[in-house]
Amino acid sequence: MKVALFGGTGFVGTYITEELLNNNHDPVLLVRPGSENKVYLPDKCHVNIGDITDFESIEQTINNTDAVIYNIGIIRQFPKKGITFEAMHFEGARHCMEAAERLGVKRFILMSANGVKYDGTGYQSTKFLAEQYLKNTELEWTIFRPSLIFGEPKGRQEFCSQLRDDMLSLPLPAPLFYEGLIPRNAGQFAMSPIHIKDVAELFVKALDIKKTIGKTYELGGPRPYTWIELIDLISAASGKKKWKIPAPALPIKLAASLLGRFPSFPITKDQLTMLLEGNTCDSTGTFKYFEVVPTTFSIKNLGYLAPK
Repeated sequence: MKVALFGGTGFVGTYITEELLNNNHDPVLLVRPGSENKVYLPDKCHVNIGDITDFESIEQTINNTDAVIYNIGIIRQFPKKGITFEAMHFEGARHCMEAAERLGVKRFILMSANGVKYDGTGYQSTKFLAEQYLKNTELEWTIFRPSLIFGEPKGRQEFCSQLRDDMLSLPLPAPLFYEGLIPRNAGQFAMSPIHIKDVAELFVKALDIKKTIGKTYELGGPRPYTWIELIDLISAASGKKKWKIPAPALPIKLAASLLGRFPSFPITKDQLTMLLEGNTCDSTGTFKYFEVVPTTFSIKNLGYLAPK
């Protein structure tokens, strides 16, 4: 199957490209100028150089393919560079949907996120709007909503390695965030980490399973972990023993409101908001249906964090 892949050079996209090739599919990637060296096995992929804001580049990428995977996602906006949640999560996805309909490419798989909602953060609301737009097309769609994704980053941005580098490597205790004035539930919010290889396998398997059309799947690993447990496991895998202290969210949100636009500041206000909401789901039925054995979130499977 010839598959148009948007967002094929980042962390998740690299694994999806690899999984497509491993299953004898033919990936067609739209790649921004200057990112050609980020393509996984470029000699085995069709690479179109262009931008997600360019209609002609989108149509060239989708034309004569059998399916579309839209996997573009950002966790931080840079409006002066035109990199916004609206442009990347919604407008880009909408243009791809419209192009797919015009060109008669019916199969469309969308990468969304667990916890998306209309009245959420900019990240959540734009992904929610992309879902709603897709559901109102004539396309044969499937939506995946993963929780926290972990795995060997291969030189890309990945949650656990970023947490190790930005927080756990500092000579300060790790913060156990909490809302309000009393740290009664500090660090008790939870997530359901899912391994990147499991995510890629589910995406690619869905291409050939007609019963996934019109379905939305929330993706999480075998069990949820609290923020405290996440810090302990990531610290242990990184060869560290980290002290932890309760940290009120309000002053950090205020600082992030002022400094979050700078890449060097480790967290944005929206990221902290979503972190405190928690992000869990039960994907037992999904793994069973797709015949995928989920990878556990363990020190062994976090081995890529170990000191080199």
